[in-house]
Order: sequence, then C-alpha cells, then structure tokens
Amino acid sequence: MRGLIIAIDGPSGAGKGTVARAVAQRLGYRHLDTGAMYRAVAWKALQDGLDLADEAAVAVVAERAALEIGPGRVQIDGTDVTAAIRTPQIDRAAAAAARLPRVRAALVKRQRQAGEQGSIVMEGRDIGTVVFPDADVKIYLDASSEERARRRAADPSHGVGRHAALADVESELKARDYSDSTRATSPLAEAKDAVHLDTTGLSIEQTVGAVMEIVGEKLEGGK
Repeated sequence: MRGLIIAIDGPSGAGKGTVARAVAQRLGYRHLDTGAMYRAVAWKALQDGLDLADEAAVAVVAERAALEIGPGRVQIDGTDVTAAIRTPQIDRAAAAAARLPRVRAALVKRQRQAGEQGSIVMEGRDIGTVVFPDADVKIYLDASSEERARRRAADPSHGVGRHAALADVESELKARDYSDSTRATSPLAEAKDAVHLDTTGLSIEQTVGAVMEIVGEKLEGGK
C-alpha cells in the first residue's frame, strides 16, 4: 500500500521545517522542504548575476538546475548552499522568485514528481492547495507574528541569531507574509480541508505530537 502524502503548509516561522522533519523521521518517510527549492533557485540566480524580475531567465534555472534537497543538506548544481540560503537576503530573493509563475510551474512539477509515490512529508506554502490538493493529510501550521519572530530570531540556521531585534525580524516576516499571500500564482492560503494548528505557546514536541495524532487517525482509518 502506498504511504501517505502529508502536506504541511503555513507562514514563515510557524515551525514547518522542524515539525515536518520530525514527523518524517518518526514515520520513516521522506521529507521535502519545498521552500529550500525556491531559496536555492534564488541563490543561483543571484550568483549568475540574473535580475530576479527576469522571469524567463530565472525560470531556466528552476527548470534546468540540478537540485538535491536532502536531510540537512541543500545542493544546487553541485554546490552546497545549506547555510548560504538561510539569510535575510535570500529570504527576500526567494519571495521574489516565488512570485514568478514560470518558476513556480517548474518547481511544482518537480515537487509532484518527488511526491507521487507517497510516503513523504512535504512542507511549503501551497502543498495542500496546489502541489497536492488531494494529499492524504493536510495541516496548516500557524502562530502569532510575535511568536514566529521570536523563533526566527533564535534560529541560527537562518543566519539571524539571538542578537537580532525582534521588531526587525517581525517586520521581515510580515513583509514575507504579504508577498506570499498576495502573489497572483499559488498564494499562501489554507486549504479548506486542512487541519489548522496554532502552535503559539506549544513546544516542538507538543506540536509534533499533535501532528502525529492527526496522521495516526488517517492511518487507522485507512486500514
């Protein structure tokens, strides 16, 4: 029997990455961070001196680049960009790239190919609405903007560090939220049949436990 396709969507700082990795590990599933794909493409475009407003040029990168998104590692065209794509600059660049319809089309195609066999936990902003609208489990992780800013400021993997001013981080997150939710193609939105999970005040373990309960119910129902 094919394993489940689990879609975890939500805004920046809601905990998607940490939770999705933990859930995938517990289930023995693959994990795909689709946001890292947009970040890597944006990084490559900047390295190649491309204008991020040049949709045709950036789309070529999205279509042709060799992308490897694995546990704790992101590579594009043989270059390890795991740390390089977690910076405020790339946050903004990825948001710009994600607004380009041809770039989204190219990466959505790759995401569907990666997940079509199931047994995968895929995180992003349009997994349950666009990439896999028929996903077996859809979860929308959210948290207050203050909580998300606190988490992002304390997350060394994003190159921010605890010295960052929370107000500045919150402002960046709100800008990203606006960009994601207002783009014409595949905007950030909660699927109508998704389970909304507000993680404000919840520990990672509590959030993972809540997600595992939802997945467990689906697995039991499929027997």
